[in-house]
Amino acid sequence: MRSVKMTSWQDGDFFVGFLNQYPDYQTQGQTINELKLQLKELLIDLESGQVPDIHRPIQSAA
Repeated sequence: MRSVKMTSWQDGDFFVGFLNQYPDYQTQGQTINELKLQLKELLIDLESGQVPDIHRPIQSAA
């Protein structure tokens, strides 16, 4: 199983989050497990090419 890092927080009644490698693409769920499922589906869409013009952060040496 593949491990992917995510960032999440609770906002009112919802959990909001994004995949760390795709921070511009946020989603939400009513539970943390629902959020994880939404993020998994988002990752599939992003990596399959269904989302055009994907923005990704880059790293540079300091």
